[in-house]
Amino acid sequence: MQRCEVLARYSETEGELTRTYLSAPMHGVHREIEGWLEPTPTTTRVDASGNFLGRYPGTHPDAPVLLIGSHLDTVRNAGKYDGTLGVLIGVAVIETLAAQQRRLPFAVEVVGFSEEEGVRYGTPFLGSRALTGQFDPALLELRDDDGVTMAEAIRAFGQNPDEILDAAYLRRDVLGYLEVHNEQGPRLVAADRPVGVASAIAGQSRAVLTFRGEAGHAGTVPVALRKDALVGAAHFVVACETLALEFDELFATVGRLEPSPGAINVIPGEATLTLDLRHARDDVRDGAWRTLQRRARAIADARGLSLTWRDLGYQPATSLHPHLTDWLTPTPDIQTPDTPILVSGAGHDAMVMAPFTPSALLFVRSPNAVSHNPAETVLEEDVAAALDTVLRFIDRLEAEHGPQTDAAHNTGANRGVGRV
Repeated sequence: MQRCEVLARYSETEGELTRTYLSAPMHGVHREIEGWLEPTPTTTRVDASGNFLGRYPGTHPDAPVLLIGSHLDTVRNAGKYDGTLGVLIGVAVIETLAAQQRRLPFAVEVVGFSEEEGVRYGTPFLGSRALTGQFDPALLELRDDDGVTMAEAIRAFGQNPDEILDAAYLRRDVLGYLEVHNEQGPRLVAADRPVGVASAIAGQSRAVLTFRGEAGHAGTVPVALRKDALVGAAHFVVACETLALEFDELFATVGRLEPSPGAINVIPGEATLTLDLRHARDDVRDGAWRTLQRRARAIADARGLSLTWRDLGYQPATSLHPHLTDWLTPTPDIQTPDTPILVSGAGHDAMVMAPFTPSALLFVRSPNAVSHNPAETVLEEDVAAALDTVLRFIDRLEAEHGPQTDAAHNTGANRGVGRV
C-alpha cells in the first residue's frame, strides 16, 4: 500500500496522477520497482515497447515462466491502484519466494505493461500486444496530441522500435498469466467479499454516430418544424439505456455528445456521439448492436435527419482459463466463504493475454466502487487477502508440476515441468 503511494508521485501533471505511455515519469516508476526487486535474485529489464519485466528464476534455466502483473500507465487524473496494484502484487510474490529461498519448477516474472489505457495514442493494450506478438508496426506512425509519432516516443524513452517484434514471447515458454486488479465496480461490496474471480471479460464494440439536421434560430423556427439533430441524438441515448435494461449484463454507454454549432440561441444542426457496447457473449452484443443501428436509423428518418454511423472497433469477448480460475478459489480444506465468480465489464491486459496463454484475473474489492478517479481506493486487508490467494494459487500450480523436495529446491533440479 505504501508502494502504491510512492508510484503515485510519478506523474506528468502537478497535483494529479497522470502517467501516459512512455512519459518521462515512467522511468521513475521503473527505477522504484527495480530497487524493490534488487535484494532478490531477479533479473530486470525494459523491452522495446516499454514493458517492465522482472524474472525470478525457476529450478532450471529453461523452465517456463508464469507472468504476474498488470499495467503501469494511467488515465488522466487517475486513482492510485488501477493497474499498479497488480504489478506490486507480483513484486510481493517474488519477495515472498526469495525470503523463503524457494525456487519453483517455473520462473515467476512480474510484468508492468507500458500501455493499457490507450490515452496517448488512442490505442489500448500496446504493451501486451507487443509481448504476445500481436503488435502492428503500422501503429508506430500514430501521432499524439503534440505530433510525436509512436516510433519517436519509443526512441526518446531509450528503446528501439525496430526491436518490438523481436521482443515477443514464444507460446511454449509461457506457462500462464495472472492479473490482479481492483474491481472498479460494486459487486464485491454487495457480496461482502474481499476478492472475486473473473470467468470472462466482456467484448466491446464502439462507434461514432452523427445526426445531421438543420441549424436555425431558437426563437423563430417552430418546434414542430425543426430538424433538431440534438433531439435525435437524445432519443438515441435513451434508446441505448432502454435496450441495455432489457438484457442482463449488457452495458451501453454514450460517453461523449457534442452538438454543433453549440450556441445557446441556435438549434443544433449536427450532433455527434460515441457508443460503447459491452457484453460477455458476442452473440448478445452483436444482436444489440444491430438493434441500435436500426433504432438510430428509425429516429433519423422520423425526424428528417441524416445519419452517419462509423465503427471504431470490435473486441471479442474473452473466456478466462477455467483451470486457473478454479485455483484462485479456496480449496475444500480452507474454511473461507465462497469466492464470487464475476464477468469483467472492463477491459484488461488479460483479454489480450488469454488467446496467447492460459490466463486468470483476480479482482480486489473497490469499497466505494470508484475507479478512473482520484477517489479510487482499496482496503489493506483486501489486498492481503489477494496476496494470500495468489500465493495459494502458486502452491497449487507447483503441485500440478510435480512435488518439490528440499534437495530439488536447493540444487535447482527441474522436476515435472509441464503445461497448464
